[in-house]
Order: sequence, then C-alpha cells, then structure tokens
Amino acid sequence: MTVRMILDEKGYDVATIGPTATLREAVELLAEKRIGAIVVIDSERHVVGILSERDIVRVIGLDGPGRLDDAVSTVMTAKVETADGNETIPQIMEQMTAGRFRHVPVVRAGKLVGIISIGDVVKHRLAEMERESHAMREYIMST
Repeated sequence: MTVRMILDEKGYDVATIGPTATLREAVELLAEKRIGAIVVIDSERHVVGILSERDIVRVIGLDGPGRLDDAVSTVMTAKVETADGNETIPQIMEQMTAGRFRHVPVVRAGKLVGIISIGDVVKHRLAEMERESHAMREYIMST
C-alpha cells in the first residue's frame, strides 16, 4: 500500500493557512477542524511551512498568549518533509520516525495535494496486518 492509496481512501482535503495569518486564526482553524496540524501555503499552493498544536503551545508557554497575534510564519516549521504519494507504508513510517513528526504533506508538481498523518498510517498498517492474519488463519484451516 502507498501513500496515494491511503489518500484515495481518506480524501485529498487538507486544511491550509497563509503565512501572514495570525496564530489566533490558526488556533481557531485547528479547533474547528479538530486537527493537530495545518499546512502553510503560498498563493500558488506551494508548501512554505507546517504548524502544529505543539508549536503553538510551546510558544505560548514560553512567551505568553500575546504571541497569538503574531504571524504564523514566525512559529511554523519552514523546513517541511513532504511525500509524493508513491511511498509505501513502511517508507513513510520510517520517514516519520526518523524525523520525529506526525504529519507529512503530499505534493505533486510542487503543489500541495493532501496530507497523511501517523494516525492514517497506523490505521492502514493495522488493517493490512489483520488481512494477513485472516489469510494465514484461512490457509491453516484449509490444510
């Protein structure tokens, strides 16, 4: 199974925000969508950063709630690891583990087309393991 196959199942909708939006706007969007990260894009859908709940909590914890009026670009992670959709589940799991992040934007031709989370990966890996286990039980029962 590939990242693209997961996106085909779950959908390509991804919450985005511009780099000049405020952290307050980002918090509202994260809460409204009930998500843990938002992709920061420019006007042409190029990924320029990613902002997570952790990023926001960290900056408020250090500097106080006054930072909510700052631009997203001041807090976002600008060096974003992306996928192109052809990665397998083990490959994307390794990428997430090595980079210690839970969200990977999916990009085609330089533009954002989707996002995959560790929850998506775990869900599909567990389903795959269940299918393998079922096939093994069926094989054992038929012999």
